[in-house]
Amino acid sequence: MPRYFLEVAYQGTDYSGFQSQENALTVQAEVEKAFSTLQRVPVVMTGSSRTDAGVHALQNFFHFDFEESLHPQFTYKINAILPDAIVVKSLRGVKADAHCRFDAVYRRYRYYLYNTKDPFKEDRAWFYPYPLNKELLQAAALILLEVDDFTSFSKRNTQVKTFLCQLTESQWVEEGGCLVYAVKGNRFLRGMVRALVSTMLLVGREKITLGEFKDIISVRDCTRASFVAPAHGLFLMEVGY
Repeated sequence: MPRYFLEVAYQGTDYSGFQSQENALTVQAEVEKAFSTLQRVPVVMTGSSRTDAGVHALQNFFHFDFEESLHPQFTYKINAILPDAIVVKSLRGVKADAHCRFDAVYRRYRYYLYNTKDPFKEDRAWFYPYPLNKELLQAAALILLEVDDFTSFSKRNTQVKTFLCQLTESQWVEEGGCLVYAVKGNRFLRGMVRALVSTMLLVGREKITLGEFKDIISVRDCTRASFVAPAHGLFLMEVGY
């Protein structure tokens, strides 16, 4: 049966996450509903990265199998059906065994902070009006490049079999009036990026030392990390294959 990769982007503000859930509005549910409206046949899609409620994405993927012919103006037509907050960017045929989640070799995220009140950023970045020691913040980010076990930065009640991740980018940058945490890795745990941001900010505010930050990593205990960073500052930027 033919298999397809569907590339999407979305503003996650009004959604209870990416993956379908009972009695909840999700990105997957909206895309599947739009597909069935256009093609008049239901389909179940598999997602590449399960972003949480309120998290945004500039790029994410589904794959699905479909025997029948797709509408010749599929992308245009499905975008006309989808809510304004979701857009299909591309559709391409792939090998029958291609898997948008397991075949991904990296994912890239950015978390945005701003420190001066700005109504145009409030639903896409975290208002954080506190002085920060940016040298300490950067030092904490660099430590993460040497870490492989991120148990301390994973939410509880997760079903993963391993907490091992490999980061190839971890840095703080200035961009568009925001302070941005840029991170890239082969995989990410539930709540991981937001926990990294929250805990590093404690270093930047000099609430904890770099030594204490290293201790939080080494004890592999999520109760020691901070998880307060809100979802709306987080963007999934890219899924690489």
